Amino acid sequence: MAEEIQQKIARYETFVNEGLRKDLKDALDARDAIYNQISEYLKLAKDIEVIKDNGLTEMKTQVDLGSNFYVQAKIPDTKYIYVNVGFGFHAQLTLDEALTFITKKEAHLQGKAEKYTEKAAQIRAHIKIVLEAMAEIMKLNNTPSPRNLDI
Repeated sequence: MAEEIQQKIARYETFVNEGLRKDLKDALDARDAIYNQISEYLKLAKDIEVIKDNGLTEMKTQVDLGSNFYVQAKIPDTKYIYVNVGFGFHAQLTLDEALTFITKKEAHLQGKAEKYTEKAAQIRAHIKIVLEAMAEIMKLNNTPSPRNLDI
């Protein structure tokens, strides 16, 4: 009987460590990736506001080509910018159109992030339930049964 209980506890531990904790990490990583996207869109919105507030018609900037490799770029006309709209596509938008798009995209991404936060909370709750069940099984296993008590 004790060996059977130990096997059940081992299965629960494996389920928690290899299943639920991995799922929790995946959900939190996905949420963090979405927060990084939101941060990039907010930076872009701030840059657009600077361009509009200062009336810049051309500008020099640094562009990341990837792997933190930057080059200087000259933008001859700031009327239009290219915005990543998803799935690897970029759209040419006016500054006002870009701000409108960013606002909508941010709201959409916030909704996705909230879903991952809810999923993570559910997984945490499942982990807690399984751990409490394991503790209860172990507690019951250590408690002597009534027929073994000396009166």
